[in-house]
Amino acid sequence: MKLNIGDNLRRLRREQNMTQETLADKLGVSFQSVSRWENGTTYPDIEFLPAIARIFGTTVDGLIGCDATPSDEET
Repeated sequence: MKLNIGDNLRRLRREQNMTQETLADKLGVSFQSVSRWENGTTYPDIEFLPAIARIFGTTVDGLIGCDATPSDEET
């Protein structure tokens, strides 16, 4: 299963017209960290996932791309 955290984070951030720097400030991290998350170079620490989900009004499952019902191939 491929995690879509970076793509989802970028999409959610852009939908809210939020810069990487603004998101970084809200989370207490550098904007470079947010950039690396969005580019798939790294993933956010697990402790940040609930805060990120709350900022964008979604669930952690939705943020990481696991809210869809698994397909027959994945089960």
